[in-house]
Amino acid sequence: MEVRDSNRQNISPSSDRRNFLKNGITLGAILIAGPTLASGAPITTTSFNSPSPGKRILGSGKNSLEVSSLGLGCMGMSYHRSFIPDKKVMIALIRRAKDLGVSFFDTAEAYGPLVNEELVGEALRPFRKEIVLATKFGFKEGKTTLGLDSRPQNIRKVVEQSLKRLNTDYIDLLYQHRVDPNIPIEDVAGTVKDLISEGKVMHFGMSEANSETIRKAHAVQPITALQSEYSLVTRQPEYDVIKVCEELGIGFVPYSPLSRGLITGYINERTTYIASNDNRASLPRYQPEAIIANWPLIDILKEFGDQCGLTVAQVALAWLLAQKPFIVPIPGTTKLAHLQENMWAADFKFDAQELQEITNKLSKVKIVGDRYIGTQAQQTHK
Repeated sequence: MEVRDSNRQNISPSSDRRNFLKNGITLGAILIAGPTLASGAPITTTSFNSPSPGKRILGSGKNSLEVSSLGLGCMGMSYHRSFIPDKKVMIALIRRAKDLGVSFFDTAEAYGPLVNEELVGEALRPFRKEIVLATKFGFKEGKTTLGLDSRPQNIRKVVEQSLKRLNTDYIDLLYQHRVDPNIPIEDVAGTVKDLISEGKVMHFGMSEANSETIRKAHAVQPITALQSEYSLVTRQPEYDVIKVCEELGIGFVPYSPLSRGLITGYINERTTYIASNDNRASLPRYQPEAIIANWPLIDILKEFGDQCGLTVAQVALAWLLAQKPFIVPIPGTTKLAHLQENMWAADFKFDAQELQEITNKLSKVKIVGDRYIGTQAQQTHK
């Protein structure tokens, strides 16, 4: 990790941070500074002049979609992350994300349910044509507790309702939230294909689908993006679906790229959750003993970050971005400081040697605790 690209510019983190803070960022009446980088040691990395994520392409050919290389997952702003922030503050955060270069925003009918789409639609309405809006269908009445429903008539019903909640007349990227084993995937893809021909939907996506299902759906309506959980503690997609995406020209969108806050160092064995609005309370990986057992991964990320002026979360996001050029993570947050921190991650580029070294170290950590209970991964939300 000591061998670094000699072409990189050494930048004083304290100087760079001072330049950033000169601009200031006002949210309501509060001045919130950007992320704090390691102090003292010089940064040997690319310039941190602005937290702009840059651009990437999901899909291929006429089914391609240009988005910011980091999107914004909006679920936690109204659903499943313990507290529910003030709506006006979240609208301001979403709009600030757009100012910072984020053009890719993710929501779903099931988040809330329904209210997250309303929040995102209100926030993005002033610049709807400038951004890419993704939402999802696939549950009965939009409620994950009632089970799956990808019948063609339900897909059409959900799309009409989502269009109203989102204050728009088209959806850029429509995902099937979870594969419904009771409905042939060809019927699902065919329905979305019809919606695309009608101009109500622009692109088709799937979530948590396996390689066989992806191939069947793609043959009917080309898939622009697959959204599945992928992070340094959930690396299963590397062994199968990411390879299929690369083969077929499908973009890959990791949700929970920081594992619901686990890969930040902010969550520890003493963290408590409001079980009525937070699924982490019941997930094996977030139990105290599992957090302690998995902490060596945090230590590795911190060690690397300490040497180049990055936080644990920034190293984790930069690592994901380094895996494939068609990978676009969508970290969620309810805090402006964390939003800006995440955007800076896209500005960092590993050199080949340090990427290999940190990957080797991370791969030696045996992750304790499943991400869901039993088959819940195919049946529930994020």
